Amino acid sequence: MQPFYWESDHGNFGDDLNLWLWDFLLPGFREVHPEVLLVGVGTVLNEVLLPRTTKKLVVGSGFGYGKLPDFSEASEWDIRCVRGPLTAAKLGLDAGMGIIDPAVMVADMPEFANLPKTEDAIFIPHWESTVCGIWPAICKAIGLSYVDPCGEAKSVIRAIAQSRLVIAESMHAAILADAFRVPWIAVSTSHSINSFKWQDWAATVNVAYKPYHVPVSTRAEARAKGARFWGVDFSSKALAQPDDPNKRSFEESLVMTRTDPRSSTLRNVAKQVLGTPATLALRQARKAAPQLSADGTLAGRKERFREVLDGIRRDYF
Repeated sequence: MQPFYWESDHGNFGDDLNLWLWDFLLPGFREVHPEVLLVGVGTVLNEVLLPRTTKKLVVGSGFGYGKLPDFSEASEWDIRCVRGPLTAAKLGLDAGMGIIDPAVMVADMPEFANLPKTEDAIFIPHWESTVCGIWPAICKAIGLSYVDPCGEAKSVIRAIAQSRLVIAESMHAAILADAFRVPWIAVSTSHSINSFKWQDWAATVNVAYKPYHVPVSTRAEARAKGARFWGVDFSSKALAQPDDPNKRSFEESLVMTRTDPRSSTLRNVAKQVLGTPATLALRQARKAAPQLSADGTLAGRKERFREVLDGIRRDYF
């Protein structure tokens, strides 16, 4: 059995954690049933992403992009649970099968236990914001620690566990913060942020997804997301968003804002001035009342997920 996950060309910690989480949850799973794909953490229930004619064991995955796969061939599918009730409804399953995003189980791993608090507040944007924006500079200006969601997964997760507050545009930043009992605040820079998947998870732990709006930080980011920037509406000029995000085209002018070797001090200053609305809004969002699910609610969902894992062990090991 091998884990299946969406592998971002840029890196994305919420997907990359599949590389090692399942070895903790289901030790030895790689040695059994080599013909089966374990479809776990991520918004991967998409006909473009998942291979056909291969048996797939679905454990906590979600829907949110593109079209659903063809589930008519029952021999190809073993769906034990999905991320939340919205995904369950899309698949025609009982709402009770929408248990939780499996990423919450990371908090049970010994290597993440009892980590000291080293940061007051951190900001983790969506990976697309990281690619096109100037969020490290904005965070520095308002005293927030910036964490790159495209960084190495365990490093990002340790940063979450060691903070006292997480401001999250990345859904898995909020999921992991909640799992580590770190208060979190949701923000969104544009309509390109997928609210369906956020609400899918939020429903499982009885929290509301009501993100604070923070404007995009650069013209490049607005162009990529079809957002407004300094009164200019780029919605009609947005790049197409294919079902597979890795097939999305980022023009050179969009990605150069992240690691442009030609950047000058003057250019960087100009970008930061233009990013002032984003800076002010993110500073204001930090002052908002944070959220955290009830201890008992999260514990109950995790216990139900452990029961699913017990069933998988009985049937596959």
